[in-house]
Amino acid sequence: MPILLALETSCDESAVAIVTRQNDTTTVLSSLIISQVAEHSQWGGVVPEIASRRHLEAIPVLIAQAFAQAKCNFHHLSGIAATVTPGLSGSLLVGSITARTLARLHRLPFIGIHHIEGHLSSIQLGDSLPCYPFLVLLVSGGHTELIRVNCTGSYVKLGRSHDDAVGEAFDKVARLLKLPYPGGPSIQRIARSGDGSRFILPKGRISLANGGFHPYDFSFSGLKTSILRVIQELQRKNFTVPKADIAASFEQTVAELLVERTCKCAIDQKLSSIVLVGGVAANRRLRALMEKSATNKGLKTYLAPLEYCTDNAAMIGVAGLDKLEKFPKGSPTHISVVARLDLKSISSLYNKEAEF
Repeated sequence: MPILLALETSCDESAVAIVTRQNDTTTVLSSLIISQVAEHSQWGGVVPEIASRRHLEAIPVLIAQAFAQAKCNFHHLSGIAATVTPGLSGSLLVGSITARTLARLHRLPFIGIHHIEGHLSSIQLGDSLPCYPFLVLLVSGGHTELIRVNCTGSYVKLGRSHDDAVGEAFDKVARLLKLPYPGGPSIQRIARSGDGSRFILPKGRISLANGGFHPYDFSFSGLKTSILRVIQELQRKNFTVPKADIAASFEQTVAELLVERTCKCAIDQKLSSIVLVGGVAANRRLRALMEKSATNKGLKTYLAPLEYCTDNAAMIGVAGLDKLEKFPKGSPTHISVVARLDLKSISSLYNKEAEF
């Protein structure tokens, strides 16, 4: 029964988890997170230098607490995993160096994990699992992608955002409405009392070179601009800005365009299951609309558990368990971190000739 210690420090969440697997059932023995949101909110976004320093302070404390909660120690471990890409380089280094050092000290395999693969693996922490192949909609602060998952480690990107990730769009619209950072929770909170049909907003599309539009890709720049113009026009007329209605209309538009293109992609690809993961997957309106629309089209929907939608170390641990089965020796110990790495290059994380 393998037991894995996992660290996640790709952005502004310091997270540590201990996970195990027996008879294809994954169990989270401990999962702890220290959020930096309060500190970064005064700047309206993540400050990389501050994030790195806070990871340095938090990770040792979290590791000790995780072991205490899981009632185990280094002698029980089969390996140590950490996110090495993509993310903020300074933040990634904190988790990676910590994990590699501990792995060497205790003579354990070190497993470098791709952050996106961690999100894809988070669905394994739910009550039911989809059968391969299936379509994943990954929506977070840094990613908006449609990914076909053929099996563990085999991924095909079918759609993406050409400008902001949807999480960034939430942050920027929240700033326009003078709502607190991060934007996702703030907009969801105020939108509950708003009218989502009051403002008709554009669902950005990406043109193809030979005419027409890409059926699965996304764009949020026009949507943000429309929100800005609505606010400016209301202010020009000295009207009170109806923040709740604007937030609800924005949230509804985003949910509709994500769901419409995801369902179309699944049907076109002859995939019967849709999986929703990532931080924005915690949005209630999106979850409800996805389940309703997919069911109406004869598609099954699988939602990552709410506690594992945002960045966490449990999902990194699940991905680590999968990799440990395939690569018992883990990643080469000289591997460092890289801010960006395409999903196609995941195998390089376990190659002796890794170039970073």
